[in-house]
Amino acid sequence: MINLELPKKFKPLVSQAHQVAAEVFRPNSRRYDRDEHTYPKELDMLAAAIDGLDEGGGISGAGAAGVRRENGASSNGGDAVTRNGSNMATCLSIMELCWGDVGLLLSMPRQGLGNSAIASVANEEQAERFAGRWAAMAITEPEAGSDSAAIRTTARLDGDDYVLNGEKIFVTAGERADLVVVWASLDPSKGRAAIKSFVVERSNPGLKLVRVEDKLGIRASDTANFVLEDCRVPKENLLGDPEITEKGGFAGAMQTFDNTRPLVAAMAVGLARASLEETKRLLAEAGVEPDLHRPPEVQPAAAAELLALEADYEAARLLTLRAAWMADNRKPNSLQASMAKAKAGRTCVDIALRCVRLCGSVGYGEQELLEKWARDAKILDIFEGTQQIQLLIVARQLLGKTSAELR
Repeated sequence: MINLELPKKFKPLVSQAHQVAAEVFRPNSRRYDRDEHTYPKELDMLAAAIDGLDEGGGISGAGAAGVRRENGASSNGGDAVTRNGSNMATCLSIMELCWGDVGLLLSMPRQGLGNSAIASVANEEQAERFAGRWAAMAITEPEAGSDSAAIRTTARLDGDDYVLNGEKIFVTAGERADLVVVWASLDPSKGRAAIKSFVVERSNPGLKLVRVEDKLGIRASDTANFVLEDCRVPKENLLGDPEITEKGGFAGAMQTFDNTRPLVAAMAVGLARASLEETKRLLAEAGVEPDLHRPPEVQPAAAAELLALEADYEAARLLTLRAAWMADNRKPNSLQASMAKAKAGRTCVDIALRCVRLCGSVGYGEQELLEKWARDAKILDIFEGTQQIQLLIVARQLLGKTSAELR
């Protein structure tokens, strides 16, 4: 069972990530929020440092790890050894880095969400071939957001290439990445089973950048929209099984989310913690400090509200660590990943907005980062599956219903 204490081997990692957040991310947070679409050059130095660190022992970005179940522990635990591996390490480092800035984390080279798809689904040859490359992930379409099964982008085999046609929107790090993992259907008439993911070179002439979005939050990160027009991709760039089967098709592609949803939950946990700590500091300056030894109802209203927010934060953090721990131990974690994403996303938005309210005009102004965190928070409740979709997934799994039975 999960141990609620921080694993000793990850304490240097957490310390290192916090140092980066405090000395690089936090000081540059406001600058790149104001200078949207400007690439944070400070991150090149970090990327070089990350490349020299061992997996699981150094700072990890948004897509550093993957979820694989073909080896290792069984789904029921069995006699397998309990482990804390790359998923736990990634979540812990993300929590610290997002205490600094979410947008800058999403801008870290070679740490994109597409790297999670490659780490989760790629074969050994592909993993080696794409190692060290920065991969974005292109799922969302104008008419296919949280319902990934509604994807209309097509992939047609033509000789040694697949030809991709369609449109992708809201691609995080799409303009800056080296690769884009594109989800497309081999045969729309066969539904979910025909959906596959393809690794497309960003320089591919068939992958055309339409625009880079202006956004409410995470402005340091670029968000791109693409059109694929007869985009030819070598068939060796298809991730997973090329056959159209339920197991090797959409189910295999969705395995990526078992990894990325806890990572997004970790982002939310980090931002929530930053908001709480800053609010506690500002309230303390005003003479309001929560007392853990007294009931909330006999404390000032602001102190009582802060205690309630801290309880919500702790619940989100533990759910996130549980989902990561299950992934490291090769346990099916789709339910826990969606629970963590739903809880952390909603909690993060609630905490950020209520912290602004608790701090009044100070929280609303630009002299503090609270107003920025309130803007950044909302995306964490939306991307990688909205709050509503996560709750729907949780309900289906708890009730044993299919997507057709519970919509």
